[in-house]
Amino acid sequence: MILPVDTGYAATAEELAALDAWFAAYDDHCSACRVEEMADMAVFPLNLVSDDSRGDGRSAQWERGQFVETMRHVMGEGASFASTRTPVFLSAATVVVFTDCTATVDDEEYQMRYADVLIKQDGRWVFQTMIQGGWGDHL
Repeated sequence: MILPVDTGYAATAEELAALDAWFAAYDDHCSACRVEEMADMAVFPLNLVSDDSRGDGRSAQWERGQFVETMRHVMGEGASFASTRTPVFLSAATVVVFTDCTATVDDEEYQMRYADVLIKQDGRWVFQTMIQGGWGDHL
């Protein structure tokens, strides 16, 4: 059975605003290539789910150091991001966020679709799982 997205926990306006502010801060760090600050917004070990160049599903867990090293390698300076996000709250402390994003780097546009699992710890959101195709060869 497939259930509609609005089934289950209904986030309050305040919860949606807090999540929106979290992503605004994260996007700002990404645009400025502040990788350490991006890592500060995660909980480690961080789960990663992807696929590889052979088309096989892959998963891994990264510690902070591997996240920082990899993001420094793949992030371009001066990138800008335009994202449309669809949060699906599973509870007041767990949300899966689906993102359609256009990243612009050196006047080239790249379309991405990915999902993040965020959890609330000590009253603040942190991301715990990143799900996106094409990263599997780096896991």
